[in-house]
Amino acid sequence: MSKATLPRIGKGAHGADTCLVLIPTYNERENIDLLLPAIFSLLPDISIMVIDDASPDGTGERVTALSRRYPNLRLHSRKAKEGLGKAYADAFRKVLKETDFRSVITMDADGSHDARYLPALLSGLAVADVVVGSRYTSGGGVANWEKWRRLLSRGGNLYARLLTGLPIKDLTAGFICMDREALARITLSDSEASGYAFLIDLKFRLVHQGGARIAEVPIVFGDRRHGESKISGHIIAEGLSVPLRLLARRLGTPRRR
Repeated sequence: MSKATLPRIGKGAHGADTCLVLIPTYNERENIDLLLPAIFSLLPDISIMVIDDASPDGTGERVTALSRRYPNLRLHSRKAKEGLGKAYADAFRKVLKETDFRSVITMDADGSHDARYLPALLSGLAVADVVVGSRYTSGGGVANWEKWRRLLSRGGNLYARLLTGLPIKDLTAGFICMDREALARITLSDSEASGYAFLIDLKFRLVHQGGARIAEVPIVFGDRRHGESKISGHIIAEGLSVPLRLLARRLGTPRRR
């Protein structure tokens, strides 16, 4: 996608006309069918790029079909499954190089991030450079989680917060709205995080490297609608090792002011 092929979008509420939503997918065909219409129904002027890692279930083909109905929908196809971090880093480079969107939102495809929170995320840019849809700020929460998953998430966030020194209650959140300039001030080429730990690394760089102001808005994190969870032993192990590497970086690199 180049600047010449960007959709011409009319002025929308909450800056939606200048925002691009990035949605990474791997085998999310059924969920995409529900999520994309929900977003465009709420914010018709927003733009969406689905980043598909060669899903064998035909997710990419379904997005292409839906783009005939939604002209602001684009597909970025990748050759193989490399993990959430690689998909986002690739998309960020593409967005900064080829487009002039003023803000970028990251969100999951599985329905756990409800489209109804998008206006609140966009509105938050009035007071911050980065706005996190947070489960753990006042008013936030999770729906129908088993006890072990609640403990894992809470413990992981506390662990990451202590090591990174970030004043963010939901460091592992993936529902994030970022001002373009904040994103442009950081580098991700040396990030070793490929799974959900990338989301911790990203916030760390936005604050410590880019000097971004971060705010949190409450969301209720829902259940996956279809398909299987992407959580694995590797992802949990990475969630332990990445904050340790960020602690070393934090101690060795002064925070930008």
